[in-house]
Amino acid sequence: MKLGIIGLGQRGSMLLHEILKRDDVSVTWVCDLYEDRVQAGQEAVKNTKGTTPHMTTDAMEVIHAEDTNCLLIATSWDCHVALLKEAMTVHKPTAFEVGGAYSVEECFELVELYEKTKTPVMMLENCCYGRLELLALNMCRKGLLGEIVHMEGGYRHDLRAEVTFGENNRHYRLKEYLSRNCENYPTHEIGPIAKILDINRGNRMVSLVSVSSKAAGLSSYIKDNENTPENLKDKTFAQGDVVTTIIKCAGGQTITITLDTTLPRYYSRGFMIQGTRGMICEDNASVFIDGQDNAKDFCWNTEWNNIEKYYEQYDHRLWKEGHATGGHGGIDGLVLSAFFDAVKEQKPMPIDIYDAVTWMAITPLSEASIKNNAVVDFPDFTHGMWQTKERADIE
Repeated sequence: MKLGIIGLGQRGSMLLHEILKRDDVSVTWVCDLYEDRVQAGQEAVKNTKGTTPHMTTDAMEVIHAEDTNCLLIATSWDCHVALLKEAMTVHKPTAFEVGGAYSVEECFELVELYEKTKTPVMMLENCCYGRLELLALNMCRKGLLGEIVHMEGGYRHDLRAEVTFGENNRHYRLKEYLSRNCENYPTHEIGPIAKILDINRGNRMVSLVSVSSKAAGLSSYIKDNENTPENLKDKTFAQGDVVTTIIKCAGGQTITITLDTTLPRYYSRGFMIQGTRGMICEDNASVFIDGQDNAKDFCWNTEWNNIEKYYEQYDHRLWKEGHATGGHGGIDGLVLSAFFDAVKEQKPMPIDIYDAVTWMAITPLSEASIKNNAVVDFPDFTHGMWQTKERADIE
């Protein structure tokens, strides 16, 4: 496979170094808006593989190059859709990084173009490959939690420094936090949840409501830290500190996801799943199986922090067999392998365009819900196909 990689910032560089470990991929083009990043990418390829990829600041040059037959997009959020559309028009299988959409209309445009070109594309949502998330998927498929009723997830990550110093670090989040108020990064939490609830494959999201707290965290951080950029001291941030979104599914399940990135806190994806026979909870590293992890006489006498014993029995094959390698604790290697294996073997992408746009659409839908203080309908991007589409579990 001859790969062109577009976007070599923090995320793109991590992915490039992971890809360079592979023998089945040749990086033939590296691209970024900034010359120093392109040069660093070229050097990384030369030092690791002994080959010299072409380098450019023009993404279209990479997409249309004759010596690329697959692509990876790891640019700022606002470039994903346009680049992905161009890639589909030239029929090159494309992996693209996560991020929310800017409108429901552009999500439908992506689906329409995919259905016209049939170009395989995959969102690189690495959290779908997390050990806990795959343990939960495995246990759910075995029926150990009973009928699933409610799930929760979040992107709970202190990003105050990353956002505040965005201009210095050439990072895109600052612009987003100044101008929008929404669930701006939904896919880490919704991806694993959607897989377990069979979203777009027998189930779908039907409505959404989002509420936002006020925006105080970044202003307080800037005020309290002398080294923060002077030009931000009088800025008003649109993005609320905590955005809570509740989604109703056709199957009757509810989902709560939380964006919490501008207040001091520990990192957590807040993954939680409740069924009629038990639950799994990330924040206290616990599985609770009714009649097994609770005492018969006192409901509060419960064994917590017990997840290791469940890993021993129900760990997903990808983790049990040691396939998880590379960045983010191994999940970067897993998600990249899933894409490249699907390209080589001409298999359906495990996170396809219908999954991607459904997860991305949460951003503009939440924005509308917050603005209008209203419940909004969730579009069916599959045009009814969700009722018959086969399940596609991570294997």
